[in-house]
Amino acid sequence: MSEVYSVAVIEDKVVWENFISSRPEANFLQSWNFGEFHQALSKKVYRLGLWQAEQLIGVALCVQEEAKRGRYLAIAGGPIIDWTNQHQTQTLFDYIRQLGKKQGCHFVRIRPQVVESETLKNDLHKLGFVESPMHLTADLTLQLDLNLSEDELLQQMRKNTRYEVRRVDKENIRVVQSVNPDDIKPFHQQQLAVAQKHHFIPFSYDFLYQQFLAMRTDDNVVLFHSYQGEQLLASAFIIFYNKEAVYHYGVSTAENQRLPGSYACQWEAIKEAKRRGCTRYNFWGIAPEGKPNHRFAGVSIFKRGFGGQEVQYLPAHDLPLSAWYKVTQIFELTRKYLRKL
Repeated sequence: MSEVYSVAVIEDKVVWENFISSRPEANFLQSWNFGEFHQALSKKVYRLGLWQAEQLIGVALCVQEEAKRGRYLAIAGGPIIDWTNQHQTQTLFDYIRQLGKKQGCHFVRIRPQVVESETLKNDLHKLGFVESPMHLTADLTLQLDLNLSEDELLQQMRKNTRYEVRRVDKENIRVVQSVNPDDIKPFHQQQLAVAQKHHFIPFSYDFLYQQFLAMRTDDNVVLFHSYQGEQLLASAFIIFYNKEAVYHYGVSTAENQRLPGSYACQWEAIKEAKRRGCTRYNFWGIAPEGKPNHRFAGVSIFKRGFGGQEVQYLPAHDLPLSAWYKVTQIFELTRKYLRKL
C-alpha cells in the first residue's frame, strides 16, 4: 500500500522552525522570519507543509514575485524535503503547480538546498522542470568547517590572506558589532558607491532594511564594521541561522584598499560564528574558476583566500505554467549575457 501525503499551509511559527531545526541542510532562505521579510515588502508568501498523516515531513516557503517579465513563484533554498522520494516530490509540486496557476503565475522557480547531481536533475525533468536561464540565489558557494580550531582555520588560508588577517592588529584595526537598524542607511549608501564603481544593480534601502529587521527578531543578524581610528574601512552583513553563518552582503570604502578592513570583518564574523555554536561559515556566492570576466570574480579571489570547500548546489530550475514562459527565457538569457552572470 502506498503512503498517503497531503499539503497544507502552516500558520504556526513554532511548528515551522522546529522542522527546519531538524534539517541541517536548511538555511535562512527557508526560515519563518525570511518569509516575514518578504511580506514586509508587500509580497504574498505561502508557507506550505508536506504531511504524512500527522507528521510534518517537508516544507516550502513560496514567495510570489511580481516582475516585468511576469508573475512567478520563487522557492529559494528549498523545498526542504526528501528528494529521493518521488511520491513526496510529486505530491508537493502538484500542489505548488496548482497554486501557481491559481495565482496567475507563469512559472515556478526553485533552487533546492541540495548538492547538484544528474539524478536530481533527471527527477526534476520528469516533473516538468527545465534549468533556469538565471540564478535564484547563490548556488556555487564556499564554506568553512567551523569544527576546526582558529589555528587550523588560519593554516588553511592562503599565505596572503593569513598575512592580512594578522596585519589587522598591527594596523590597530578594530571591529564593532551592531544590531542597530539605523546602520543600514550608511551601509546602503556605501553599497551604492560600490555598485557605481563595479557596474552592478544594488539592492534598495527598503530591501536591506526590512531583511535586517526580520532577521534581527530572533538575533539572527549582525553588522560587522571595521575601523582604523574613526575611519570606517568595511562592513559585513552576516546572518546566523540553523548553525550556519552566512556572509550575505559586504561593502568597503576607498581607505580599505590599503588596509585589511574586509579581512578584519570576516575573521571576527568567523570567530563570532564559532562562539554561537555554528558548524559552518558560508561565504555565499563565488564565480566559477576560469571565468575572470564574471562580475563576482574579484570578490571570489578574496573569499577563496580563506580556504574551505566549494559546494555546488543544484542550479535554479523552472516549472513552466504558461506559454509566456518562453518570453521569460529569452529575456533572462539576454540579461544574463549583458550582466556577465
